[in-house]
Amino acid sequence: MKRLLYGLMVLFFAVPLAAADMPLNMTQGVTEISGKVYDLHMIILYICCAIGVVVFGIMIYSMIYHRKSKGAVPADFHDSTKVEIAWTVVPFLILIGMAIPATKTLIAMEDPSDAELTIKVTGSQWKWHYSYFNEDVEFYSLLSTPADQITGTETKTETYLLEVDKPLVLPINRKVRFLMTSDDVIHSWWVPAFAVKKDANPGFINEAWTKIDKVGTYRGQCAELCGKDHGFMPVVVEAVSEADFEQWLKDQKQLTADAKAAAEASLSQTLTFDELMAQGEQVYMGRCAACHQPNGAGLPGVFPSLIGSPIIKGSVAGHIDIVVNGQPGTAMQAFAKQLTATEIAAVVTYERNAWGNDSGDVVQAADVNSGGTPSDASPASDKPTPVTLPAELPATQPEVEQVVADVVEEATPDVVMDDLSMDELMAMGEQVYLSSCAACHQAAGTGLPGAFPALVGSPLVMGPVEGHLEVVINGQPGTAMQGFSSILSPQQLAAVVTYERNAWGNNTGDAVQATDVVGHGK
Repeated sequence: MKRLLYGLMVLFFAVPLAAADMPLNMTQGVTEISGKVYDLHMIILYICCAIGVVVFGIMIYSMIYHRKSKGAVPADFHDSTKVEIAWTVVPFLILIGMAIPATKTLIAMEDPSDAELTIKVTGSQWKWHYSYFNEDVEFYSLLSTPADQITGTETKTETYLLEVDKPLVLPINRKVRFLMTSDDVIHSWWVPAFAVKKDANPGFINEAWTKIDKVGTYRGQCAELCGKDHGFMPVVVEAVSEADFEQWLKDQKQLTADAKAAAEASLSQTLTFDELMAQGEQVYMGRCAACHQPNGAGLPGVFPSLIGSPIIKGSVAGHIDIVVNGQPGTAMQAFAKQLTATEIAAVVTYERNAWGNDSGDVVQAADVNSGGTPSDASPASDKPTPVTLPAELPATQPEVEQVVADVVEEATPDVVMDDLSMDELMAMGEQVYLSSCAACHQAAGTGLPGAFPALVGSPLVMGPVEGHLEVVINGQPGTAMQGFSSILSPQQLAAVVTYERNAWGNNTGDAVQATDVVGHGK
């Protein structure tokens, strides 16, 4: 029996001793912090194994040597002060022993001071934007796994879904500080080999740091559920020597200069329709298809279809404006910093002529740079006057806050204040809701539990109209609900509030007019 007990003890202690060679154990990483995290993990594992050996050892010993068949008689006692003190003090001391190294490691992880290089990391559905402070180098990093591998028509590689077109390049032996933020929803930049995992929240800046010890390629991914293409947002870091990094910076600056010259030259070039369609398809599949789908059909209630849509059939200037500047209040982001004028011209041409749209419109880089032909502008459009797109992509901003480079005077359209019937309000409200609200609250108003509240029978919708207007107009601080006063007209605001209060069985009967919106809070 003693041999059995000894064998069990050896088995328990063998687990932590061999853990370093186990494929499912935590990896050691390539940074000092990742080493500390690994050591902390192993210390806690040893403690847990020791506790397991002691507890189960006593249990097994008691069951064997104090069993009824050996004539054991249970002791007759109720309380023991010594036992009570022991099982209170011992766990407390164990917790203190675990907390001390854990606290030291956490403090070290949160200390980005004395960094030699600062990089701004911006999450954007579904790609990463890297900006090297004071180096005039910035770029977007997108998934480069071929579509054939994703659809299963080709054999998947070992780095399937963990490869990008432009990796983040970092020097070894330098402390690198990361500033994490987001353009849209919550992302999380995670590289296990660095022991760095930090959320990128819109409107906030989070800090992290690393100091890499070994040259190599290290992979990670977004670790926050950020949308339908969450699994297609990898992180790839190339760690190089300090000399190679300096050379890489010089090469990137030269590439930027070359791109600037090429972009300026492209403004005087005229591409054929076939050339624009070929390039436009390539840009669309790489930048737009994730939301609007490869066939342009979109996702009903989330991302609008581009087949015969008003933006496609409308003015070229309005189409260019949305691609260049995005559409506030929706998931449509601005591509002014992501694409050149030629690429934007190509993708606009492609969208206006693909999938049976066949508008015949041919857009050139010069049209994009001038915001579209004035004669194309729609007099009924409530879009802002298009911004002049620079021929080259802008350089890195030296500050965390986004610096607005161009000030655009927006044409203020006439505000329509006419009262509408309930049917007119519901029709307009549904259109506004699907384009501006459904991405969060869903087309059926059911929301996403734990993230975005349902509007079906909610206290907000069933409560006073004034409270509902307040939230839609001014937003709700501390939540993802933004104010729409600068995005929607009073009539659109009135329509969408009316729609929300009467759709999906809410049936409050409230009909809100533009005058109610303008008079809100007065």
